[in-house]
Amino acid sequence: MTKMKVVYLGDLHTECTHESGAKVETDAPKDNQGKGETFSPTDLFAVSLASCMVTLMGIHARKLAVDLKGMTAEVDKEMSVSGPRRIGKIIVRIRSSSMPNTAVREKLEQAALECPVHKSLHPDIRVEVDFVWGI
Repeated sequence: MTKMKVVYLGDLHTECTHESGAKVETDAPKDNQGKGETFSPTDLFAVSLASCMVTLMGIHARKLAVDLKGMTAEVDKEMSVSGPRRIGKIIVRIRSSSMPNTAVREKLEQAALECPVHKSLHPDIRVEVDFVWGI
């Protein structure tokens, strides 16, 4: 089990500390009374999906002797417009200059879609993932 701690700093800011000592701060988003000075909690949620996907691709790429260094993932998060405030949609665009063969690309893409964060998402959250290779 990983231990983490969150301290409320006031003015809608928090400081999150990982057991390793690494820290991340959050702020409420501009559309919900914050200043948007850093990641919001829902931003971290969305970017965690992309980070997890890229990490799982990296794990599988090691096994397949494929170098994915420099691969990027861009994330767009949309909040729902009806009902309770929640994330409605996450779009992840994964780009790599590598161009492995079709079988390897399919394995890497499947690894991304099998990441624990993706598997933990509520089914009402729409997720769109786009992979582009060889750019």
